[in-house]
Amino acid sequence: MDHTALSLLELGAVFFGLGVLGRLAGRIGLSPIPLYLLGGLAFGHGGVFPLGDISGFTTLASEIGVVLLLLTLGLEYTADELFTGLRRSWMAGLLDIVLNAAPGAAVALILGWGPLGALALGGITYISSSGIIAKVLGDLGRLGNRETPVVLSILVFEDLVMAVYLPILTAVLAGVSFVGGLTAVGISLSVVSVVMLVALRYGRYVSAVVDSDDREVFLLKVLGAALLVAGLASAMQVSAAVGAFLLGIAISGSTAENATKLLEPLRDLFAAVFFVVFGLNTDPRAIPPVLLWALVLAVVTTVTKVVTGWWAARRAGIGPMGRARAGAALVARGEFSIVIAGFAVAAGAVEGQLAALAATYVLLMAILGPIAARVVEPVARRVSRSRPPAAPDPASP
Repeated sequence: MDHTALSLLELGAVFFGLGVLGRLAGRIGLSPIPLYLLGGLAFGHGGVFPLGDISGFTTLASEIGVVLLLLTLGLEYTADELFTGLRRSWMAGLLDIVLNAAPGAAVALILGWGPLGALALGGITYISSSGIIAKVLGDLGRLGNRETPVVLSILVFEDLVMAVYLPILTAVLAGVSFVGGLTAVGISLSVVSVVMLVALRYGRYVSAVVDSDDREVFLLKVLGAALLVAGLASAMQVSAAVGAFLLGIAISGSTAENATKLLEPLRDLFAAVFFVVFGLNTDPRAIPPVLLWALVLAVVTTVTKVVTGWWAARRAGIGPMGRARAGAALVARGEFSIVIAGFAVAAGAVEGQLAALAATYVLLMAILGPIAARVVEPVARRVSRSRPPAAPDPASP
């Protein structure tokens, strides 16, 4: 069969299958993300029915999905809200690093992968998936909740840490000199600082540039601006997701509201492709040898992320239910973790088994994260109802 015809048939089957899985998820009251991941796992390399080579489209489409997820998340907040959240949550950000990087680093050392393996696996277990979390918060209608700014500020802190961590990791893996590593970090921080300054002081001009009364023109300008900023950020060794998020922060008022409504269908389409591509790139045969360690890391880092979110929300004066939602929202890992594993293995400086462990761990956490966010409220209510009432204070009249 002609290659183009075969690719169209396979893409059509993928999109139709996504629709069926999304409908099934809605019927059972579950986020569609775990089903998308499992669907990709079934039809990827080593799966039940491997698809042909459609990676040319799906790889780029998955990158666009992450950009749109973070852009629409940024559109929900203003620059003032972002900086206020960062000022309030920097201690939670430091706690997040300590609690969630340590388990990965410890496992790497136990497995004999050395300091480089510890640096890579620590980053893999530390960083939450902004893409998955943004999708889950939107699906569950929690973008306006009191705890969501706390979750957002921790995610932004993590993404900014990645702007420093990734250049350091790539420099160390490549054997670059100390001066070269510092140069890469300096460039990353400069780019992030400039974009944040533009978002804070000149956001109204950014809104005016992309705004339009014509829906077609508006869509083209917003989407084009998002891809341009994401591409420039990526070229300067900064996460494309961070660039898209900061652009969303810069767009405010009615322009942000209209952009969100216009981008939602496009975001959902490309985000679904992102989750499927992750499953497609995971070989099921590589899972059994590393499954035990992946399960250990999944259990430990689920607890540490919940502790991080709970502690941060408590400091913000949020009640127990909001603290539980904040902790559960942070559980998912995804795109950044896979990028880190790819860097480490491609450099040939760590064991190839690290890629299999990272893929298995991220798959578990990408499935567990949306489920935890969904069930945390009913579980928390059941626990609170099962507790005995507090004893009366003898000193009270």
